[in-house]
Amino acid sequence: MPAPVRILHLHSTFALGGKEARAVRLMNAWGSRASHTIVSGMPDELGARARIDAGVSYEIAQDPPPLTGSPSVTRYEAIARYMRRFDLVLTYNWGAIDGVMARRVFGKGLPPVIHHEDGFNADEAAGLKRERNLYRRFALGAAHALAVPSETLEQIALDIWRQPRAKVHRIVNGIATALYARKPDPRAILGFTPDAKEIVVGTLAGLRAVKDLPMLVRAVGGVSRRVRLVIVGDGPERATIARAAAAMGLTDQLIMPGFIERTYEVVGLFDILALSSVSEQFPLSVLEAMAAGLPVAAPPVGDVPRMVAPENAPFIAREHGVVALRDAIAALVNDADLRRSVGEANRRKAVVDYDEALMIERYARLYEGALGRPGALLPIA
Repeated sequence: MPAPVRILHLHSTFALGGKEARAVRLMNAWGSRASHTIVSGMPDELGARARIDAGVSYEIAQDPPPLTGSPSVTRYEAIARYMRRFDLVLTYNWGAIDGVMARRVFGKGLPPVIHHEDGFNADEAAGLKRERNLYRRFALGAAHALAVPSETLEQIALDIWRQPRAKVHRIVNGIATALYARKPDPRAILGFTPDAKEIVVGTLAGLRAVKDLPMLVRAVGGVSRRVRLVIVGDGPERATIARAAAAMGLTDQLIMPGFIERTYEVVGLFDILALSSVSEQFPLSVLEAMAAGLPVAAPPVGDVPRMVAPENAPFIAREHGVVALRDAIAALVNDADLRRSVGEANRRKAVVDYDEALMIERYARLYEGALGRPGALLPIA
């Protein structure tokens, strides 16, 4: 058997979020065909390692060169020197872009680098920073490829970062859709007991400002029928969300159970998934809701309007705002048959377009192409 592919992962953070969960699913898919070294730009943020299968060979890098800091030839050289021991380098988001820049400055003898961009933090949610765009444009010239999950990011890569069409690969995120078809466990959400008289509006989100969850609270508060709001996730905005609920008189109707790892066990307890984010690209929570057969109410952020089934289109608001989101939620709250038919259409689309098997194969072929080793990660059919 050929030696395992040695892959270096340079992450902005390895806390468990969308990009980290995807990276881990790919690591698990490669199995013994690859070994992995993981660097986190935030060294203490390593929550995603809990998702790595027991049989996967990996290590968390000890004392790697820093991924962040002021531009420095010395730092770029140290990163490049570290990269030389691997067959392939995968970099993720702005916080790891210096790995790509190191290859630009010290490219001789370095392995191919594939950069992944999945979205932007709050500091770029309202608009991209000019100096970062220039930096990305220059650094990405040294990347073998740029992988993005959304049409929005694909267009940014082509038009703003000025990357060649052949270098930009849009690979939509995927999930294990079969898991979400299972009957949910009514005890899976601490403090929540299903009540047939209530409509459950739920969301899966980090409690961060960019998710604008206080707006979701206000939107739900404007719905006339009895609604229970469940916000699954952790983060610094918990107290702000609780204050918004108190101001709307929703304290008793709001449940925030914190982070739940097996989201497929809880999404089916919702009647509606709602988003309120200021910025998204191709959110996994929408895929999870679709796979569970739920309708989605959301503002028109990122690829969300194109992700959902056509039957769900009327419930993607035309603008970001409390009233527009409230009206989308209310239309679904007031019609059980509508919720069912829209959810079924979403489920069918998720199974056909967003199952993770397709995503895994597309990433495998991209990485194998960079290595020049067809079949190195997945057997050739």
